[in-house]
Amino acid sequence: MKKPWTERAGDFMAGKGFYIVLFLCVAAIGISGYYLFSSLNGSDPAAPVAGTAQVTVTPTPSAAPSVNPSASAAAPSVSPVKPAIPSASPKASETPAPSASASAVATPAPTPTKSVATVYTWPVKGDIIQVYSPDQQVFSTTMDDWRTHPGIDIAAEAGAQVKAAGNGTVESVEQDYFMGTTVTIDHGNGVKSVYANLTEIPTVKAGDSVSVGDIIGSVGSTAKAESLSASHLHFEMTNSGAYVDPADYLPELH
Repeated sequence: MKKPWTERAGDFMAGKGFYIVLFLCVAAIGISGYYLFSSLNGSDPAAPVAGTAQVTVTPTPSAAPSVNPSASAAAPSVSPVKPAIPSASPKASETPAPSASASAVATPAPTPTKSVATVYTWPVKGDIIQVYSPDQQVFSTTMDDWRTHPGIDIAAEAGAQVKAAGNGTVESVEQDYFMGTTVTIDHGNGVKSVYANLTEIPTVKAGDSVSVGDIIGSVGSTAKAESLSASHLHFEMTNSGAYVDPADYLPELH
């Protein structure tokens, strides 16, 4: 009598069938592993791969030069060579520069020239017949009025020689309508002297250098504004353009 299918299947499994099934399972596992391994390594590009593949790309570091330890050990050690220090050239500070005081000592300062005061003298000898009066008016016999008198009138005979009151340069020789022939001498330092009522032709001209006491002309009668006065020399002095009293510059008469 035949056994049912289920019993026969059980007997088969209990016998050789067990090993057959075991072999098939192992083969199936092997084949599945092979295909899975092949798909992961790209050996079969056409084989579908389950799921979405995520690939992480790691940047490849730049290839550093390989170092051979033995070569490094064999290379001779090199001691750092110190740069040669050039011989120090003399610094500017090592050569002392001449100081200002040293220069002053080495080169003596020039001795300042002492200004010599100009010595003045009377242009003619005589009495003062009209005083210096630049502010207060005095009566003029010739003009018959009262007026200031910015100089002094020194009594002198017509033709008496007139001398330069001091060293200087003749600035001008003029023919003044009121004061006649007039000579002006520049003595420097702003001081000038004026000689009026001279003869028509003096003995000096503009630009001449004169020394104290040099003859510059003679007493005349050319001053119309003082024609009625006694024969005299009209003499004035100015300092920086302002009238001054000639008596303050001239020595005292004895």
